[in-house]
Parts: sequence; C-alpha cells; structure tokens
Amino acid sequence: MIHGKRVFVVMPAYNAAETLRQTYAEVPKDVVDEVILVDDASRDNTADVARELGITTIIHPQNRGYGGNQKTCYRAAIERGADVVVMLHPDYQYTPKLLTAMASLVAIGQYDVVMASRILVDGALKGGMPRYKYFSNRVLTFIQNVLLGMKLSEYHTGYRAFARAVLVNLPLEENSDDFVFDNQMIAQAIFFGYRFGEISCPAKYFPEASSINFRRSVVYGLGVVKTSLQFFWQKRGIRRYRIFAKDGRKIEWG
Repeated sequence: MIHGKRVFVVMPAYNAAETLRQTYAEVPKDVVDEVILVDDASRDNTADVARELGITTIIHPQNRGYGGNQKTCYRAAIERGADVVVMLHPDYQYTPKLLTAMASLVAIGQYDVVMASRILVDGALKGGMPRYKYFSNRVLTFIQNVLLGMKLSEYHTGYRAFARAVLVNLPLEENSDDFVFDNQMIAQAIFFGYRFGEISCPAKYFPEASSINFRRSVVYGLGVVKTSLQFFWQKRGIRRYRIFAKDGRKIEWG
C-alpha cells in the first residue's frame, strides 16, 4: 500500500516469457499489493513463467488484441479492490523502478493519471527507439496537444498509472480492442476532466521487447488522428461519439 491505497500492477502480456522474470524482479514488492498478468493467447510459456513467479495469471483462450487485453487487466484489478492501478509491459522496455513514484502521485491525490514519458529527457532515442517512430511520436503528440488542448510531452507511452475512479467511470468498452485503445483511453480521461501528470522515464529497445511493425504503426497513427478529431468535434458540439458518451459502456465488474 501507499498512503492507505491498494496498489496493483497489471501486465498485458503476449509472448513475454523471455523478459517476464527480469521485469517482475524489479517490481517493488513493498508497495505493490498484487501483480496481475493477462496472457493474450501467447505462443510461448508466458503463463507458466507467471504462475511460477506467483503472479495472478489470467489466460485468454483466443487472442483479443492489446486493447482487449487491457480491458481484462483493469476489470480484474478493480474486482480485487485496487485503488491505484499501474500498467507495466512485461517486456522490460520500461523500468519497474518508477512504479513507486508513479503510484504515489496517484495515491496522494495529486493526479488521476500519471504517464511515464520517454521524451522529457530524450529517453526514447537514447534507448534505441527507431527514428521513424520517434518522428511519428513527436508529430502525433503535436497534433494531439492542439486538438485536445493539452501540453503533454507524449501520448504513446505504455507505462501509466490510474486512480480507481478513472477505470470505473470511463466508457472503456466503447474503445477498440486494438492498439489504438491506449490513445482512446487517454483522450477519454482528458475529455472527462481527469488530472494528468508526467514523469521522465528511460526506455529500452531490443529484440525481445515487443514493438509493432511499420504497417501496424501506420494504422495506429491514423487511429490516433481520428480519435483526436472525434474529441475536437464532440467538444465543439459538431458531432457525438460513443467513446465520449457519459452513458457509454463501462467495464463490468462484480
């Protein structure tokens, strides 16, 4: 716990057997109440490694996509009584050593969402991010800051901490099951007025770390622009979209 708040770590996993042990070893067990891994029908022994490590493990019999995986992660964390939920990829691209800082900023009520930015201290390029991805990140972030009225350094990090209220109240079931889920979720949190904070984070790029290919990156980028335009149009009353509807479908939990 941190400040009396139960801290959960969720790991959306796909073929993460080679990096899971190293990632889990650095999770600060003194502040994390539970770690939940959702295995999205991996082709390797990710689930076996997770169980061996004592991680709460949920298996999708069929691949549901990155967004679908996260929906299961958040549902499980909320059902188990999480107050603060940190999403950490099990591929060791992001350091688990920042978990305490990120969770603390949410637990004390300073922010509702905390994102670990690879851009604040050039962590992305130093860590080996391909230059085309870095350039795309900067262009998309500029577009989003304009359309969403924010000043974030990046929207595309996979390392985020959320207050329970964010996960309970956002209409996350309206979102895609694909990679653009990440961006839709952030746009929703901004739309509904949740408070954002960022901390700097180094990142590593190596063969075992998960990364989408160029084609999927293009699809994701187009989805990001579409989401930002939908936000902009709905804010101005031009059009209405279910992902920003107050009565939108929320993740069901017990």
